[in-house]
Amino acid sequence: MTIDLKQRLSISLLLLRLSLGLAMMVWAFDKILNPSHGAAVFEGFYGFSGVGESVIPMIGIAQGLIVLAFLLGLARTWSYGAVLLMHAVTTLVSWSAYLQPLKNILFFAAWPMLAGLIALFLLRHEDRIATLGGRKSRAKAAEGGS
Repeated sequence: MTIDLKQRLSISLLLLRLSLGLAMMVWAFDKILNPSHGAAVFEGFYGFSGVGESVIPMIGIAQGLIVLAFLLGLARTWSYGAVLLMHAVTTLVSWSAYLQPLKNILFFAAWPMLAGLIALFLLRHEDRIATLGGRKSRAKAAEGGS
């Protein structure tokens, strides 16, 4: 891969990580700052009724920590995979919203976001700008390892 292409890829991956991480962090903050909304989402989309409003902020804090690791490029396989899994589950459990696209048009934004997370996960070893993945991760990436 040419240096110019590597540079453009690295910048693209950084922009994906930051923008997708920002979107995911907003959802984590929503759980922390507005637990009643989080409880309604858990009941309406996941079918978990009775999730106490005291539990939702803890879920939000855990999600926020995972997203923070994602934003910092820490433990990329695990953090990128966890964020991808969180978003994939949310996207798939919202299936009924896709049956009425004109009433739920914003739900369709989840699909390009999911595609971006999949791309970032698949290219996680090329994501090197502003990551705290450590020398070992960068050495593996340079060798083409996983």
